[in-house]
Amino acid sequence: MPNNFLRFTNIQVLAKSLRSLFFIRRGFVILSLLVYLILFNVAMLAQTEHPVTGRKIAPVMGMGGADWLERPEREWEESPDQMLDTLELKPGQTVADVGAGVGYLTLRIAKRVTPGGKVYGVDVQREMLVRLRKNAAKAKLSNVDTVLGTENDPKLPAGQIDVILMVDVYHELSQPQAMLQNMKKALSPTGRLVLVEYRKEDPSIPIRLEHKMSAVEVQAEVEAEGYRLEKTIKTLPRQNVFIFRAAKPN
Repeated sequence: MPNNFLRFTNIQVLAKSLRSLFFIRRGFVILSLLVYLILFNVAMLAQTEHPVTGRKIAPVMGMGGADWLERPEREWEESPDQMLDTLELKPGQTVADVGAGVGYLTLRIAKRVTPGGKVYGVDVQREMLVRLRKNAAKAKLSNVDTVLGTENDPKLPAGQIDVILMVDVYHELSQPQAMLQNMKKALSPTGRLVLVEYRKEDPSIPIRLEHKMSAVEVQAEVEAEGYRLEKTIKTLPRQNVFIFRAAKPN
């Protein structure tokens, strides 16, 4: 076989290889660019401060803090049963514990709405929900459903929730405005949104500043999304309870 033919064939093979390599690299660059754009958009959606009040949004507690949620001191620091008493929950009601964690409050609520009631334990961390389900099974509670929510949507059924409760959670929402809008859709016509937050007005409360909220901040941010403040309860040791309803259109 002539040497020139061999050289020509080798050049063809090399050219094909280079073209393939070019397309592979170009595809990789395009894929990398798409991934970057997606991550960039997600980062842009996650807010670092609230546009209404300028409040710095706190980081979310991870699974490493799960044991802290069940600490014995929580009984006297927060008086959880006293807090639930203020909500006047009744058997047969449907309640959503948003930011439920491992179910410290979810299980207490489940007992209060029995018989006939249901509790949705909502969290964005699967590991928390796994532990919540184990805790519910250990307590022999069959009226607890777990829901994997997102940063901007609790994924609750529309128009069915009598009470949506967030205890020391709202200040960590990375997309609070979108979350409030989606929670409004989930509330029943007479449903209530309840926020419980550490009092920023009291510097003696040993909680980091970004994990506290003032009454002014809470009211301004929530009412801006179409709610009205019905009642503020200030009888707990360290927290305020804010009860909202969806504002009726004019």
